[in-house]
Amino acid sequence: MAWLTDNLGTIIISLILLVVVGLVIYKMISDKRTGKSSCGCNCGSCPSSSICHLRQPSDGSSTSKPE
Repeated sequence: MAWLTDNLGTIIISLILLVVVGLVIYKMISDKRTGKSSCGCNCGSCPSSSICHLRQPSDGSSTSKPE
């Protein structure tokens, strides 16, 4: 019991941090499921824009390879 009371502050701070990290992970998963971007910036200036969103060609054909 003495160990618990000696480390009570550390335990409380650790639990708070654990809850905050859990909420951040939950929010990231929730945003991913709804299709929200994680960066929130302009995709034109993003170096990963070519792999993040597939661009549709202007002639209306699909981007998939023919079989």
